[in-house]
Amino acid sequence: MQTVMTKAKESEMVWHVLDASDQVLGRISTKAAGLLMGKNKTCFAPHLDQGDGVIIINVEKIRVTGDKMKQKKYKRFSGYPGGLKEEPLEHLLARRPTEVLRHSIKGMLPKNRLGRLMIKRLKLYAGDKHPHTAQMPPVKAKKEKKESK
Repeated sequence: MQTVMTKAKESEMVWHVLDASDQVLGRISTKAAGLLMGKNKTCFAPHLDQGDGVIIINVEKIRVTGDKMKQKKYKRFSGYPGGLKEEPLEHLLARRPTEVLRHSIKGMLPKNRLGRLMIKRLKLYAGDKHPHTAQMPPVKAKKEKKESK
């Protein structure tokens, strides 16, 4: 019996909408990274770009556990002497809430050309609205409680 290898062009890309309100940062990041890589598909191959697109809304309402708001630091370096800047998670969430989640998800993706392609399919929004209705992401309806007589 021969192994069937699918081609990247044969797989179909679907857009997923994730709501980050009251979700833990690491949990939503791993879910999004798995969808971007295509690990939810049966024909997953790590050397092919077969992942889906991910739209995450309500990023500013994300949650972290423990005392990470004050203790976790994000560093950036300008390249000049004395150019190392540190910023706690609390300040970065207030200033640019989407960057925290983007940084977390990017660290879970491959560090090569495929990873750079995958991160382009990630769309993050601080509010609950997004302009990607043309991609027709699946809308998950809220289940209404049935009234008992």
